[in-house]
Amino acid sequence: MILAWVIGARGLLGSAFGRALSLDETTSFAPAERFHWSDESRLAVQLEAAVETFALNAAGHERWEIYWAAGVGTMGSTAEALMPETRAIERLLSLLQASKPLMAMPGGIVFSSSAGAIYGACGVDVVTEASPVAPSNAYAREKLKQEELLRAFGAGNSNMTMLLARISTLYGAGQAPRKPQGLLTHIARSIVRNRPVSIYVPIDTIRDYISVDDAAMSIVKVLRGLTGQTGVWMKIIASERPATIAEIISIFRRIARKSPRITTGASKASGLYLRRVQFRSIVLKENGKPDTRSLTVGIAQLLSSERALHANLNRHKN
Repeated sequence: MILAWVIGARGLLGSAFGRALSLDETTSFAPAERFHWSDESRLAVQLEAAVETFALNAAGHERWEIYWAAGVGTMGSTAEALMPETRAIERLLSLLQASKPLMAMPGGIVFSSSAGAIYGACGVDVVTEASPVAPSNAYAREKLKQEELLRAFGAGNSNMTMLLARISTLYGAGQAPRKPQGLLTHIARSIVRNRPVSIYVPIDTIRDYISVDDAAMSIVKVLRGLTGQTGVWMKIIASERPATIAEIISIFRRIARKSPRITTGASKASGLYLRRVQFRSIVLKENGKPDTRSLTVGIAQLLSSERALHANLNRHKN
């Protein structure tokens, strides 16, 4: 039996991890209190209590796993705004290191980050794990610092399996409406609410979109495939089926039988995004290529979810 703790369980990726882990006999752990990310002093105390309880619950299990899916940063965040997250990761790793029961057991940690950010200025046609990192903003640079913390922790603990998951562009139901990201979600919401959606990059921009549930399932599968193999591993998680924004709009038009109301323009964040981003994973291929749904299926599911959410909100208003 495995005890798993998803940190950031209420977010888009964290929720998907929860769904993926519920499909087998994994035991889920949740802290008694919701973490206060905006209050570092209180968060430090909460992390200490959570790790202590997690260690107690791990007794009787064969292995424990932690999935880091927390973070409020975006591509436009400043270095100062991202530093509290780095300090929280440092705090967590320090607490784990100090826990003799946990360090005596086999453990696995997943750390998720944005592949698009980390390879943002790479300049190659197809990015793989062998491509040089090329951060183009503070968000990407801080994520690399956070990865180094995980690498050092994994290198110093013989029972640890560390997976650094660099994920392509995620989409799925439940994406935070106020975050300046999630193009597919914003288009779906614009169709449901009959409102315009702004696009700040050319429509021939290429991205690799992967359903958040497909990404979560793939990451869990890769980590479980590494059971018994300690050390630090890095893998790109992507659909490996790139699409242009024009293709995305066309799919929405076919499914919704109406055209999204698109407005175009430029913003300060436009320069943070490359025109062409394609990914291909070349490591841990024995764990299997992600079993990803097509964009047509994924967009249909996303649109259906947004319609149901909108209908539910209207019922409550009335």
